Amino acid sequence: MTVLMKRLAAEKGDWGAKSVLTMIAILAIASPASAQHAAQSLRDVLLGHRGLSTSRRPAPPPVARYVSETGSAFILDRASPLPLLKFDNSPEVWVLSPQPASRGDVIYRNEMGDPVLRATKLGGMILFTDDLPTGVAAALAGRAASIQPPAIISFNLFVQRVGMAASRASRAAQRNVEFVTVEDVRPETAMLAADSATVAAEAFERMARSGDRAEIAKVGRVLLAEGDKPGATFKNGALTVTYAPGRGLAGRPSSKRIIKVVNR
Repeated sequence: MTVLMKRLAAEKGDWGAKSVLTMIAILAIASPASAQHAAQSLRDVLLGHRGLSTSRRPAPPPVARYVSETGSAFILDRASPLPLLKFDNSPEVWVLSPQPASRGDVIYRNEMGDPVLRATKLGGMILFTDDLPTGVAAALAGRAASIQPPAIISFNLFVQRVGMAASRASRAAQRNVEFVTVEDVRPETAMLAADSATVAAEAFERMARSGDRAEIAKVGRVLLAEGDKPGATFKNGALTVTYAPGRGLAGRPSSKRIIKVVNR
């Protein structure tokens, strides 16, 4: 076996398919059991799932939970009209746009156009974050419940959610931050208005964690306004978060967009 290993170490060139098959053949002569294990491992790498072809491999659940190598866990909901993603440690639900990529992969981007996930043709998943822009592998952990919010919520629940958002923003800013609705909410707009408050509070907390307290200090109140398209503006100490009914969660801006507006 030592002689064979020296022969392998002395070989030069690209590890193409021909070289891989040659290695397996050499190992087969030395040890049939080792050759079988090596061949199976190579099939796992090349085919992605115990040697099964992509057509035979079962598809992941439409709503599934994944855990990355760094421990970050999230739910990906591909049963919704637009894919949704939610991390375990955050109340914000991200709206993603799928785009075809090379090798048959699919890249899921957020509202800002940043890549968030890459689903490979072989069934793998790569997660991209601000801390790990080059990506980290994520493994399927199992099925999960849908993260699609209800179309209608009660007025009491709306008040409760906006109050929680104001408390979160105030803690992040270390002073009182007022949340005000510009228009009266209706049963069909209450959910989206409440979620707009949630992502605004998330923006405050993310800026606080990043040390951007000077930027937070500029915001005196948050206005929740109904409009034709989602967006955010900042003027004279007032952060206006605009939501557009009828678009689901895509009808309000993400925390990332709000942060960009405040930091201008």
